[in-house]
Amino acid sequence: MVELFTSQGCNSCPPADALFAELAAKEDIVALAYHVDYWDYLGWHDTLGRKENTERQYDYMRAFGSRSVYTPQAVINGRAHVNGANRGEVEGALARMAKAGEGMRVGINVSRTSDRVIIDTGGAGTGPSDAHVVIVYFDPPQTIQVGQGENNGHKMTYWNAVTGIQAAGMWHGRAQRYELPLSEISKKGGSAVLLQSVGKDGMPGPILGAALIYKP
Repeated sequence: MVELFTSQGCNSCPPADALFAELAAKEDIVALAYHVDYWDYLGWHDTLGRKENTERQYDYMRAFGSRSVYTPQAVINGRAHVNGANRGEVEGALARMAKAGEGMRVGINVSRTSDRVIIDTGGAGTGPSDAHVVIVYFDPPQTIQVGQGENNGHKMTYWNAVTGIQAAGMWHGRAQRYELPLSEISKKGGSAVLLQSVGKDGMPGPILGAALIYKP
């Protein structure tokens, strides 16, 4: 699970966006890009930026005990953050967590009927046994021509830009089924489901499971 906090107005972000595009194309990684809005003052209003994305990054900042936010920041499995433009750090964190059993340890199966999306989750085994079931919506790849600011003149293709986050329930460590209207899921572009444990003071904790629901 890779969550990239990025901005069209950040001149350090294009290499991270390019690496992220590679990760988003992999079958064994759920990759979501959260465009933040705090660099808009530099002269370009990020066309994909959302204040809710910035709020999620600040929640991670508090959860990690950090003193500030930055871009490009890649949060791996909800457990650690690295420079999203540094391939070695991103791939190294993924490999270390997989070896340590800190990957997606709760299985999630997604199926559909004529009018429903059905999400079946596995049991906990060991470790955290309470988590939020979160549905994250994202856009299909889109190419943006940046007209001002630090990336003026650059044309970039952005993958899986998050457009909304919806709480869908709680998971309590046992196999469980959740059903959502297909009409609501399909009209919002791409979507993914996350099982994210709750950290101290309600801050986001480790992500225990993740799966794509629909990829445009």
